[in-house]
Amino acid sequence: MLAETADRGDGGPALKTLLITGGAGFIGCNLVRLVLAERKDVLVVNLDALTYAGNLESLVDVESSPSYRFEKVDIADREAVRGVFAKYPIDAVAHLAAESHVDRSILDPVTFIRTNVLGTQNLIDAALKTKVARFLQVSTDEVYGSLGKVGRFEETSPLKPSSPYSASKAAADLLVGAACHTYGFPGLITRCSNNYGPYQFPEKLIPLMILNAVDDQPLPVYGDGRNVRDWLHVEDHARALLCVLEQGRPGEIYNIGGGCEQENLTVVRLILKVLGKDEKLIRFVEDRPGHDRRYAIDATKIERELLWRPRHPFEEGLRETIDWYRAKLQWTRRVRSGAYREYYQRQYGRRLAEP
Repeated sequence: MLAETADRGDGGPALKTLLITGGAGFIGCNLVRLVLAERKDVLVVNLDALTYAGNLESLVDVESSPSYRFEKVDIADREAVRGVFAKYPIDAVAHLAAESHVDRSILDPVTFIRTNVLGTQNLIDAALKTKVARFLQVSTDEVYGSLGKVGRFEETSPLKPSSPYSASKAAADLLVGAACHTYGFPGLITRCSNNYGPYQFPEKLIPLMILNAVDDQPLPVYGDGRNVRDWLHVEDHARALLCVLEQGRPGEIYNIGGGCEQENLTVVRLILKVLGKDEKLIRFVEDRPGHDRRYAIDATKIERELLWRPRHPFEEGLRETIDWYRAKLQWTRRVRSGAYREYYQRQYGRRLAEP
């Protein structure tokens, strides 16, 4: 049975049952938490394969909510995906599940194609069959490639992915766009700049540098450290995603940026300054292959059409993020050791065994 959707009066249907893929990941868990906190009448179904970056310990505080369900499913498993759509009256999808680390994609491109391309098509097919009202493809500014010293990526900028990861995300975006054109699919695409904030997997730049600095370990910086990124707090990103889901126009692309360009080296030095650590901890290492020099997002469209604005100034948000990681050292150490993977079996394995 399909969920009925009522018009919100602002251009989009009211959400009743929202499927969030990748909801145990960094951005996903922040979106799950936001929807549960601010949309009390929405049932959130979290679909995640719990690969290396999927961590249910990030959602301990919400898992007892009557408005939350978890399904351990690999989106590349076509029949399992169909089963989830048959089990719940899903009227909207926020698709965040992805292999997302550039370095890993260079070492193992096939895994990225399987999850990011095939998995996305499986979700599109299931959503088409059940006639969902909204399907949000959460993408990245990396699909645009590298910028020169000036300019910003706009929604109409050409796609020039530079890594297997960004190529797989560009392919997924094109599949959603093709479904919109061919079938009248209610797809929307967002492309965000670099995220930071609570619950980010420690292999990413900011948490890696924070945790290494806390432990007085070397801080590895690629190349000369002058690569520029536009930083976006994950809570601002989650609010933008909810905004696009509820108010965005199907068939449209919305860029989401923090409006804060920083060189990687500047970010690393600021982290050391806040922690009171010596810059001698910085170690310049060989640059990774195909490392894009600069990203910058033009978020004019979402700001003008949907009235979204980032709320977290970068330096303030970074200090809050540093404080969060220092307060959550047990969480981060379990992630680094791999012990966090025991949580699913401990919590959900026992439940599956119960009558």
